Amino acid sequence: MSGLQKRPPSPIPACPQPLPQRPSMPNTASKPMAALWMAGWLSLTLVMAVAGREALRELNVFELMEVRSLIGFLLLSPLIYRAGGFAALKTTRLREHAARNVIHYCAQLGWFFALTLIPIGQVVAIEFTMPIWTAMLAAGFLGERITTWKGLAILLGLVGVIVIVRPATGDINPGQLIALGAAVGFSISMVLVKSLTRTESALAVIFWMLVVQSTAGLAPTLYLWTWPTAHGWTWMIVIGICGTFSHYCLASAMRYADATVVVPMDFLRVPLTATAGWLLYAERLDLFTGLGAALILAGNLLNLKAPQQAAAKSASETPPAKL
Repeated sequence: MSGLQKRPPSPIPACPQPLPQRPSMPNTASKPMAALWMAGWLSLTLVMAVAGREALRELNVFELMEVRSLIGFLLLSPLIYRAGGFAALKTTRLREHAARNVIHYCAQLGWFFALTLIPIGQVVAIEFTMPIWTAMLAAGFLGERITTWKGLAILLGLVGVIVIVRPATGDINPGQLIALGAAVGFSISMVLVKSLTRTESALAVIFWMLVVQSTAGLAPTLYLWTWPTAHGWTWMIVIGICGTFSHYCLASAMRYADATVVVPMDFLRVPLTATAGWLLYAERLDLFTGLGAALILAGNLLNLKAPQQAAAKSASETPPAKL
């Protein structure tokens, strides 16, 4: 054995390093946490509707939106610092952020303007056509199939809008049409938010919203600027606080539950806002608005039932795994 020469050890090939992957946000499903964040969303949006009505008595809507964004930056500064500074907010999805927030900015302008033209309960009732428009847009542009349940949901939503607007009477309020346009914009924005929260934190979603929207509204704000009174500043600060943290609550709720869980919680905004309009402004919703809102909400419930049934059918058709 001594004549055998000792072979040098063969080099061990280096293991190939895996390609760097973009980290995705953790999926921590929790309905109680989603409900808690949605309670914050409901409270803040209710206060913002009232504050918007009051602020627009002396301010233009561009000025209101711009100051809201600037206040939002100040409010987010401590959260940004705790998260690690602006480096923690870097994104590779700037195009999606820009698209979402330009659409949302236009929809928000319309929503605030509609508050000055029609009762706030009616604005919110029309706003709840968002899921209906989302289903129609998905069918038209994404090729999604309209099932029986989705078709019935769309029909109920459209009938609900017709009942509220009542075009046959020839007395259509422009505020109703503006609220409808805002609802379509909000539906597109909601889909993009859900997509963004898969990889972006709630703080990043709100930060880029403020960046894009403050940039979009800077020129018209400077052109139309008028110095607000102390009363106007008070309501703008309230809107800045509610507008910033309401979206933080919504984005956080979306991280803890799917839209099929979050959206039904949002239905409470219709009776809550109608009650606020009645108590504060003596706005009584007529029978047609109440019936139209009921039809729209029924359509939303059917629209939520459709994906649940599709998922159950897909699970039942999946063959069992072979051992």
